[in-house]
Amino acid sequence: MDKILGSLQNTVIAGIALAILIIAWQSGWFAEFGFDQTIYARYLHVLSGVMWIGLLWYFNFVQIPTMPSIPDELKPAIGKHIAPNALFWFRWGAMATLLTGLWLASVNGYIVEALSLQSGSVLIGLGMWMAVIMWLNVWFIIWPSQKIALGIVEAEADAKPAAARKAMRFSRINTLLSIPMLLCMVGQQNGLAF
Repeated sequence: MDKILGSLQNTVIAGIALAILIIAWQSGWFAEFGFDQTIYARYLHVLSGVMWIGLLWYFNFVQIPTMPSIPDELKPAIGKHIAPNALFWFRWGAMATLLTGLWLASVNGYIVEALSLQSGSVLIGLGMWMAVIMWLNVWFIIWPSQKIALGIVEAEADAKPAAARKAMRFSRINTLLSIPMLLCMVGQQNGLAF
């Protein structure tokens, strides 16, 4: 058990393997129900969304507000070790959330209606567009700015604080958007539609 739980990588692999076993069991033993992509798309969408939004909120509610109170000699541990790893999972959580969300909308047959904000899909469409904006911010503004701020890429010394401010500003935009985006996603599924 230590071999599995002693390593995050092995824990995640074991979790995925267990999920695959459940899928195989459901598909083989309950074949009369057929293979419904919707449940798997929704599950993977929620799973990756928890990773993405959880890390977004970690950055905004924990790391950013705590950084000024961390002694200077300890800050490199955050900037060189914790933040780059958290940003890896943050951006790939964003990618997985976007892709599984598009998959879910596609298998449910509302992708075009939602993205074009047609009647009956306006709420989910608004949520999808907010998620797309957030994804664009992660991949094309926050991550490139963080690479400069953290010294992952070469930059002038005065570029680092400006890049950190830019990353923080767009991370706050994503935090702002995450609140109504989650309402749209949950609301549409639970009958709050217009």
